[in-house]
Amino acid sequence: MSDTTANGGANGGSEAHKMPLLDHLIELRQRMLYSFIALFVAFLICFYFAEELFNFLVQPLADLLIEREGVRGARRLIFTDLTEVFFTHIKIGFFFGAFAASPIFLTQLWLFVAPGLYRNEKTALAPFLVASPVLFFMGGALVYFVLFPMAWSFFLSFETLGGDGTLPIELEAKVAEYLSLVMKLIFAFGFCFQLPVLMTLMARVGLATSKGMAEKRKYAIVGVFIVAAVITPPDPISQLSLAIPIIVLYEISILMAKLVEKKRAKDQDELDDEFGGSDSGDGTEES
Repeated sequence: MSDTTANGGANGGSEAHKMPLLDHLIELRQRMLYSFIALFVAFLICFYFAEELFNFLVQPLADLLIEREGVRGARRLIFTDLTEVFFTHIKIGFFFGAFAASPIFLTQLWLFVAPGLYRNEKTALAPFLVASPVLFFMGGALVYFVLFPMAWSFFLSFETLGGDGTLPIELEAKVAEYLSLVMKLIFAFGFCFQLPVLMTLMARVGLATSKGMAEKRKYAIVGVFIVAAVITPPDPISQLSLAIPIIVLYEISILMAKLVEKKRAKDQDELDDEFGGSDSGDGTEES
């Protein structure tokens, strides 16, 4: 009777830890609701400061124009649609709000998947959830502080003063088009900087190896320059500014994959020694 009760209690305890599919869906809905609320609050805050945030994005161009002409009021950004500035502010609020709320997104994702992971899986996944937004921020910082001044200077070099019988060519950038270009570059650099995270995770699950990545290095370099040519403005400075960091990150990915493989081999050796020792121990007891 006691054995049955004990077994029943044990089975009941194990069943209590098993969550039905409906409970998983309910929890997923709850996590998504928390993420949506965080995004909405961050959006409202960033929308309130949208003008200041847009001025921050325009600052690299403004600095170049002030340096060239010395007068802040000499240039302007224009809009040709009555709703253009309003929707630009909405895009800015969403863009900065999504980035500000990303730690909450990742936390909710972690809280959802962590209960179903083993301890070693948690240890493997947690660093990447931290590294991902950090690398995205590094990519955005690179494009803002390094690429923008060089690219804008390159494009401004095509302006002409005009002369006898010719008209001057001057920049009058549109608000929406400027924001679209800036966001495209920031997202491109941010996502490309996720390469070490992606390749290391692939190495952990066995979908990629350091040897395979090293052997395909030349194809990766060609692919990087093709991607850089597609997603950056059509000038060599922008393309090199994206391609070179990605190639460096690819080399870092190879090193990370080697570390993962060494750790996996070490864990496997320890596991073999443990089972080998237990087998020999059993044999000694039987003899």
